[in-house]
Amino acid sequence: MSKKKTKYYTVWKGHHTGVFESWDDCKAQIKNFEGAQYKSFATFEAAKKALKGNYKDYIGKSKTFKSELSDEQLKKIGQPNYNSISVDAASSGNPGKMEYRGVDTKTKKQLFIQGPFDEGTNNIGEFLALVHGLAFLKQHKSDRIMYTDSRTAMSWVRKKTCNTKLERNEKNKPVFELIDRAIKWLETNSYKTTIVKWETKAWGEIPADFGRK
Repeated sequence: MSKKKTKYYTVWKGHHTGVFESWDDCKAQIKNFEGAQYKSFATFEAAKKALKGNYKDYIGKSKTFKSELSDEQLKKIGQPNYNSISVDAASSGNPGKMEYRGVDTKTKKQLFIQGPFDEGTNNIGEFLALVHGLAFLKQHKSDRIMYTDSRTAMSWVRKKTCNTKLERNEKNKPVFELIDRAIKWLETNSYKTTIVKWETKAWGEIPADFGRK
C-alpha cells in the first residue's frame, strides 16, 4: 500500500513557481534564489489556493497541534504567558538564505522582520532575533517577556557573544555587520526583559515560526 502524501509545497517566488509534491522539488526552486517565498500545506487544494493569494497572508499560520505529553506534564508546564513577544528565524541551508522576525505571541501580529540575508545560519538568525527583540521592547518601554525556541541563542545572548563557526567573507558581510551591532548593543545596554524557552512539545511551534516545512 502506498504511503499517503502529507505535504505539498507552494512556491510564490523561486526559479519556478507553483505547487510541488516533494521537499526536494521545492528546494530546487528556492536554492540560490534571493527572496524565495514558500510554505508547506497538508493538501493540494490548500496549496493551490495559497498560490493564488499573498505569501504574507500564510507565513506563520499555525497547524493543528496535539501534544504527546501527558496531562501531568502539561499541567506542570502550564500555558504560555501571552504578555509577551515571540521570535524565530528560518534558514534555507546551513549556511543559506536567513531571515528572522518577532510577533505578538497572542495575536501573531508581526512586529519586525529582517532578511533574507545571504549565507546566514539558523542559530545566527535566532540570536539576532533575540537582540532585536530586546532593543524593540526597551525602545517601547514594554514589560513583556520574550519567547524563543533556541537554547543556543539564549546562551549567546547571556554571554554577549555570537559563537558561530561561520567564517566571514564578502557574501555574508551584511550578516556579520548585524552580528557586530548586536554584540555592541548587548555590551552597552542593560535590559529587564526575561527571555523564556518556548515549550514546543507542549504548545506546538512558536508563534513566530515561518511555517514553511
